[in-house]
Amino acid sequence: MVYGYIRVSTLHQNLENQQLEIEKFAKRNGITIDKWIEEKISGTKKPESRKLGRVLMQHAKEGDIIICTEISRFGRSLIMIMNVLQYFLERDIKVWTIKDNYRLGDDIQSKVLAFAFGLSAEIERQLISERTKQGLHRVRLEGKHIGRKMGRKSDFYKLSPHDEYIKQQIKAGKAKNAIAKELGVAWATLNRHLKRIITE
Repeated sequence: MVYGYIRVSTLHQNLENQQLEIEKFAKRNGITIDKWIEEKISGTKKPESRKLGRVLMQHAKEGDIIICTEISRFGRSLIMIMNVLQYFLERDIKVWTIKDNYRLGDDIQSKVLAFAFGLSAEIERQLISERTKQGLHRVRLEGKHIGRKMGRKSDFYKLSPHDEYIKQQIKAGKAKNAIAKELGVAWATLNRHLKRIITE
Protein backbone atom coordinates (compact mmCIF):
# COMPACT_ATOMS: atom_id res chain seq x y z
CA MET A 1 0.00 0.00 0.00
CA VAL A 2 1.32 3.45 -0.93
CA TYR A 3 -0.01 6.40 1.07
CA GLY A 4 0.14 10.04 0.08
CA TYR A 5 0.21 12.20 3.22
CA ILE A 6 -0.62 15.89 2.85
CA ARG A 7 -1.19 18.45 5.58
CA VAL A 8 -1.68 22.20 5.85
CA SER A 9 -1.93 24.15 9.08
CA THR A 10 -5.18 26.05 8.56
CA LEU A 11 -8.58 25.57 6.93
CA HIS A 12 -7.83 28.45 4.53
CA GLN A 13 -4.75 26.79 3.03
CA ASN A 14 -4.95 24.56 -0.04
CA LEU A 15 -3.94 20.90 -0.15
CA GLU A 16 -3.82 20.76 -3.96
CA ASN A 17 -0.20 21.89 -4.41
CA GLN A 18 1.13 19.11 -2.19
CA GLN A 19 -1.10 16.55 -3.89
CA LEU A 20 0.07 17.60 -7.38
CA GLU A 21 3.69 17.43 -6.28
CA ILE A 22 3.25 13.91 -4.91
CA GLU A 23 1.33 12.80 -8.03
CA LYS A 24 4.15 14.05 -10.30
CA PHE A 25 6.74 12.30 -8.15
CA ALA A 26 4.73 9.05 -8.20
CA LYS A 27 4.36 9.20 -11.99
CA ARG A 28 8.11 9.77 -12.48
CA ASN A 29 8.87 6.75 -10.31
CA GLY A 30 6.13 4.47 -11.66
CA ILE A 31 4.22 4.43 -8.38
CA THR A 32 0.46 4.49 -7.79
CA ILE A 33 -0.92 6.26 -4.73
CA ASP A 34 -3.41 3.84 -3.21
CA LYS A 35 -4.75 6.10 -0.48
CA TRP A 36 -4.58 9.77 0.42
CA ILE A 37 -4.46 11.01 4.01
CA GLU A 38 -5.40 14.68 4.01
CA GLU A 39 -5.76 17.02 6.97
CA LYS A 40 -5.99 20.69 7.76
CA ILE A 41 -4.57 21.00 11.25
CA SER A 42 -1.58 22.58 12.96
CA GLY A 43 1.57 20.49 13.16
CA THR A 44 1.85 21.46 16.82
CA LYS A 45 -1.07 19.13 17.60
CA LYS A 46 -0.03 15.71 18.86
CA PRO A 47 -0.21 12.90 16.26
CA GLU A 48 -2.92 11.08 18.23
CA SER A 49 -5.26 14.05 17.76
CA ARG A 50 -4.57 14.13 14.01
CA LYS A 51 -5.24 11.75 11.12
CA LEU A 52 -1.51 11.11 11.14
CA GLY A 53 -1.88 9.16 14.38
CA ARG A 54 -5.53 8.07 14.25
CA VAL A 55 -5.46 6.80 10.66
CA LEU A 56 -2.03 6.62 9.02
CA MET A 57 -0.01 5.30 11.98
CA GLN A 58 -2.77 2.83 12.84
CA HIS A 59 -3.35 1.41 9.36
CA ALA A 60 0.10 1.45 7.72
CA LYS A 61 1.77 -1.98 7.77
CA GLU A 62 5.17 -3.50 7.11
CA GLY A 63 6.30 -2.84 3.56
CA ASP A 64 3.95 0.11 3.01
CA ILE A 65 5.30 3.40 1.67
CA ILE A 66 4.34 6.86 2.91
CA ILE A 67 5.11 9.74 0.57
CA CYS A 68 4.91 13.40 1.59
CA THR A 69 6.36 16.60 0.15
CA GLU A 70 8.66 17.29 3.10
CA ILE A 71 9.41 15.80 6.47
CA SER A 72 8.03 18.86 8.32
CA ARG A 73 4.51 17.70 7.37
CA PHE A 74 4.75 15.21 10.26
CA GLY A 75 5.09 17.89 12.93
CA ARG A 76 6.39 21.28 14.02
CA SER A 77 8.93 20.09 16.59
CA LEU A 78 12.02 17.96 16.10
CA ILE A 79 11.08 15.55 18.88
CA MET A 80 7.60 14.98 17.41
CA ILE A 81 9.02 14.27 13.94
CA MET A 82 11.63 11.90 15.37
CA ASN A 83 8.98 9.99 17.32
CA VAL A 84 6.80 9.60 14.21
CA LEU A 85 9.72 8.44 12.05
CA GLN A 86 10.87 6.04 14.75
CA TYR A 87 7.37 4.56 14.87
CA PHE A 88 7.36 3.94 11.11
CA LEU A 89 10.91 2.64 10.84
CA GLU A 90 10.54 0.19 13.74
CA ARG A 91 7.60 -1.33 11.84
CA ASP A 92 9.48 -1.46 8.51
CA ILE A 93 7.22 1.19 6.96
CA LYS A 94 9.04 3.27 4.36
CA VAL A 95 8.94 7.07 4.43
CA TRP A 96 9.83 9.03 1.32
CA THR A 97 9.92 12.81 1.08
CA ILE A 98 10.20 14.81 -2.11
CA LYS A 99 11.81 18.16 -1.21
CA ASP A 100 14.14 16.71 1.45
CA ASN A 101 14.82 13.62 -0.69
CA TYR A 102 14.71 11.23 2.28
CA ARG A 103 14.34 7.50 1.57
CA LEU A 104 13.81 5.85 4.93
CA GLY A 105 13.08 2.15 4.70
CA ASP A 106 14.15 -1.32 5.75
CA ASP A 107 17.88 -0.91 5.08
CA ILE A 108 20.51 -0.88 7.84
CA GLN A 109 20.97 2.89 7.57
CA SER A 110 17.29 3.45 8.35
CA LYS A 111 17.45 1.08 11.33
CA VAL A 112 20.42 3.04 12.68
CA LEU A 113 18.41 6.23 12.17
CA ALA A 114 15.44 4.72 14.01
CA PHE A 115 17.70 3.99 16.98
CA ALA A 116 19.19 7.49 16.79
CA PHE A 117 15.72 9.07 16.64
CA GLY A 118 14.59 7.11 19.69
CA LEU A 119 17.75 7.94 21.63
CA SER A 120 17.55 11.64 20.69
CA ALA A 121 13.90 11.84 21.72
CA GLU A 122 14.65 10.19 25.08
CA ILE A 123 17.58 12.57 25.69
CA GLU A 124 15.37 15.56 24.82
CA ARG A 125 12.69 14.37 27.27
CA GLN A 126 15.32 14.02 30.00
CA LEU A 127 16.72 17.49 29.26
CA ILE A 128 13.23 19.04 29.44
CA SER A 129 12.63 17.29 32.76
CA GLU A 130 16.00 18.45 34.10
CA ARG A 131 15.39 22.07 32.99
CA THR A 132 12.01 22.01 34.72
CA LYS A 133 13.51 20.69 37.96
CA GLN A 134 16.29 23.30 37.85
CA GLY A 135 13.75 26.05 37.24
CA LEU A 136 11.63 24.97 40.20
CA HIS A 137 14.71 24.68 42.42
CA ARG A 138 15.83 28.21 41.46
CA VAL A 139 12.36 29.60 42.25
CA ARG A 140 12.44 27.93 45.68
CA LEU A 141 15.93 29.32 46.39
CA GLU A 142 14.59 32.79 45.62
CA GLY A 143 11.99 32.23 48.32
CA LYS A 144 9.03 32.19 45.96
CA HIS A 145 6.15 29.82 46.59
CA ILE A 146 4.98 27.42 43.90
CA GLY A 147 1.30 26.60 43.76
CA ARG A 148 -1.33 27.12 46.47
CA LYS A 149 0.01 27.58 50.00
CA MET A 150 -0.45 24.56 52.22
CA GLY A 151 -3.63 24.66 54.26
CA ARG A 152 -5.00 27.59 52.31
CA LYS A 153 -8.35 27.17 50.65
CA SER A 154 -9.51 29.00 47.59
CA ASP A 155 -11.32 32.19 48.54
CA PHE A 156 -13.41 32.26 45.37
CA TYR A 157 -16.05 29.77 44.30
CA LYS A 158 -18.68 29.64 41.57
CA LEU A 159 -21.35 31.05 43.89
CA SER A 160 -19.12 33.60 45.65
CA PRO A 161 -20.58 36.59 43.74
CA HIS A 162 -24.03 35.63 45.09
CA ASP A 163 -23.11 35.28 48.78
CA GLU A 164 -25.22 38.15 50.06
CA TYR A 165 -28.20 37.22 47.89
CA ILE A 166 -28.06 33.60 49.06
CA LYS A 167 -27.90 34.65 52.72
CA GLN A 168 -30.87 36.97 52.25
CA GLN A 169 -32.95 34.29 50.54
CA ILE A 170 -32.17 31.69 53.20
CA LYS A 171 -33.01 34.20 55.94
CA ALA A 172 -36.31 34.91 54.19
CA GLY A 173 -37.11 31.18 54.31
CA LYS A 174 -36.75 30.39 50.61
CA ALA A 175 -36.17 26.70 49.83
CA LYS A 176 -32.64 25.66 48.86
CA ASN A 177 -33.95 23.83 45.79
CA ALA A 178 -35.56 27.02 44.52
CA ILE A 179 -32.41 29.10 45.12
CA ALA A 180 -30.22 26.49 43.43
CA LYS A 181 -32.52 26.36 40.41
CA GLU A 182 -32.55 30.14 40.15
CA LEU A 183 -28.73 30.28 40.23
CA GLY A 184 -28.37 27.40 37.77
CA VAL A 185 -26.55 24.98 40.09
CA ALA A 186 -27.29 21.65 41.72
CA TRP A 187 -28.77 21.56 45.23
CA ALA A 188 -25.59 19.84 46.52
CA THR A 189 -23.41 22.67 45.11
CA LEU A 190 -25.50 25.28 46.90
CA ASN A 191 -25.47 23.26 50.11
CA ARG A 192 -21.66 22.96 50.08
CA HIS A 193 -21.35 26.68 49.44
CA LEU A 194 -23.70 27.47 52.30
CA LYS A 195 -21.54 25.44 54.68
CA ARG A 196 -18.48 27.39 53.54
CA ILE A 197 -19.97 30.86 53.94
CA ILE A 198 -21.54 29.97 57.29
CA THR A 199 -18.20 28.80 58.73
CA GLU A 200 -16.22 31.78 57.32
